[in-house]
Amino acid sequence: MANVTFVGATPHEDHAIRQIVALAMDAPARANSGHTGTAMALAPLGVTLFSRILRHDPLQPEWLDRDRFILSAGHASILQYGLAHTFGYNLAVEDLEAFRQPHSRTPGHPEAGVTPTVEVTTGPLGQGLANGVGMAIAERQLRSQHGSDLVDHRVWVIAGDGCLEEGISHEAASLAGSLGLDRLTVFYDDNHITIDGGTELALRDDTAGRFRAYGWHVIDLGEQATNVTAIEEACRDAIAEVKRPTLVILRSHIGFPSPTMVDRKEAHGTIFSTAAIAETKEILGVEQTPFTLDSELPRHFVAALQERELVKQWEARMSAAGPLGEALRSQFVHHGVDPHAPEAPRYEPGTKVATRKALQRALDAVASNASGIIAGSADLTDNTGVVLPGTRQQTHPTPDGRQIYYGIREFAMGAIMVGMSLHGGVRPLGSTFFVFSDYVRPAIRLAALSHASTLFVFTHDSIGVGEDGPTHQPVEQLMSLRAMPHLHVVRPSDGNETLDLVHELLTDADMAPTALVLSRQDLPVLEGEAAAASHENAHRGAFVARENDGARCTLIGTGSEVSVCLAAADQLAEMGIAVRVVAMPCWTCFEDQSVEYRTSVLPRSHPTVAVEAGATLGWYRYADEAIGIDTFGLSAPGAYVFEYFNITADAVAAHIARKLEDEQ
Repeated sequence: MANVTFVGATPHEDHAIRQIVALAMDAPARANSGHTGTAMALAPLGVTLFSRILRHDPLQPEWLDRDRFILSAGHASILQYGLAHTFGYNLAVEDLEAFRQPHSRTPGHPEAGVTPTVEVTTGPLGQGLANGVGMAIAERQLRSQHGSDLVDHRVWVIAGDGCLEEGISHEAASLAGSLGLDRLTVFYDDNHITIDGGTELALRDDTAGRFRAYGWHVIDLGEQATNVTAIEEACRDAIAEVKRPTLVILRSHIGFPSPTMVDRKEAHGTIFSTAAIAETKEILGVEQTPFTLDSELPRHFVAALQERELVKQWEARMSAAGPLGEALRSQFVHHGVDPHAPEAPRYEPGTKVATRKALQRALDAVASNASGIIAGSADLTDNTGVVLPGTRQQTHPTPDGRQIYYGIREFAMGAIMVGMSLHGGVRPLGSTFFVFSDYVRPAIRLAALSHASTLFVFTHDSIGVGEDGPTHQPVEQLMSLRAMPHLHVVRPSDGNETLDLVHELLTDADMAPTALVLSRQDLPVLEGEAAAASHENAHRGAFVARENDGARCTLIGTGSEVSVCLAAADQLAEMGIAVRVVAMPCWTCFEDQSVEYRTSVLPRSHPTVAVEAGATLGWYRYADEAIGIDTFGLSAPGAYVFEYFNITADAVAAHIARKLEDEQ
């Protein structure tokens, strides 16, 4: 007989909780890998949410108006997988038995697109909380456009000590409080345990006071982690709050109800012994055989949820809404971008314009009829040019606003954008100086891993920043981001190429995660052959800006260095030296092209030299030699810094002439 009680649980809920606690021990034990104790302690919370609170339908898991559930404490993934199976989602016992095994649907941490109920990829702590902020923003913006009859859902996040210790939680929670995101509820699993030991080793925060200071509604439940009734009441309290996000603090006991593992640091990531599992199962009153899961439970919960008829009622409202309902469906298909958006007026050849300014011109043209584009900046809105024409600031009083002022919170901005993108129905853009991509990088990585259609805009892209000096001059960032799988790092050659590429990005419903890297300084607008080639082929990642059948060398440039290469080619021509010039705005896009196209652009039949105002590491994939900067920058006027590091047409031409002479 079980001698542990889950207060207020129905017989089916009680059975589900015990089953999931057992699973939280069995799956890591089978895999000999995983995190057991947190999932055990949070089983009552998870069952309460899925049984009584969440608007969801296991038979229609992609329902647009479903509540979003995020397990920010992603190490407890077996909890989410157990909930998905128990509540009738398409996740079989065999999937649970394959926990953490190759190519399974139950990976070590939740991955978006792999397992039902997993909305975002979590694991790096704190980012799931920030993703939730982004989802709450997307929900509110869509609700303001289409009305609460069609969009009326909430975001529920489970976070742990690690999530709240990570700095991103401060950034994201502060912004959420400022915006008054009342559809966001975060559960803080206050279990007092980290990998090293008790949280008191390094954490003595007044968490409730901290979140109240952010402007959150705070509910401190205390010792109620096994009380289903108390958890439900807290959820209802959060739903009733209409002006602020809510933090629910739940004092749990990691490893509960294991007599030998509860409240021990080993319960976090140590596999429970056979004896400890058997003892705990006896206390729970469940079968000792691993993975003994009641097949009736999923059927029961699916039937119980279907009785609400939420989806059927929503579909009826969608039909009654006519064009408005169709517009909402379309917005989720296209992410609110306009595939037929007009192109921006082009710049005159021979003029000069910074590519960051060209971005603003592109936004002026594309964003006016794209209701899903949400743009913002980490306190650099005018500097980066990410301003949406004719829209208001996103605030609680103006929920339709599509301009977000993130403040100096680069990391949170990136993770919030990922949340917005994976929510669906919107296309987020966020901007800062390129050197601060270091602050955004963990969020960029999860965007790439989860294929989130996010556009990270980085301006002030090189030593051209000038007097701000080496602290603000990005040198290694281009190569650092190019090393990231699935991320498109795009550095346009001039203003018109920027117009073309931004138009393509913002009219593509399936846009890849992209880092758009733009100049502070004015760049010459390409002319003639180079301009035509850019317009036709820049989207392919690289193109021949100047062809020359008698070429003895190919120069490769990106961004501001394309014009340097073209000017160097002119000087070399005057010396009787013929060279080709290739512009390469995006390595990843170029690699997606056919072998025939790549060979035509870079035939490698003669020496190839890359020129870029950044680290040379990596260029030897495409070039025999690289001219760049393998040290930090210099505080001086931008023109002087380019000369100092030999990133000028004169220096490049002289170098190529010497190189070819030496080879004769």
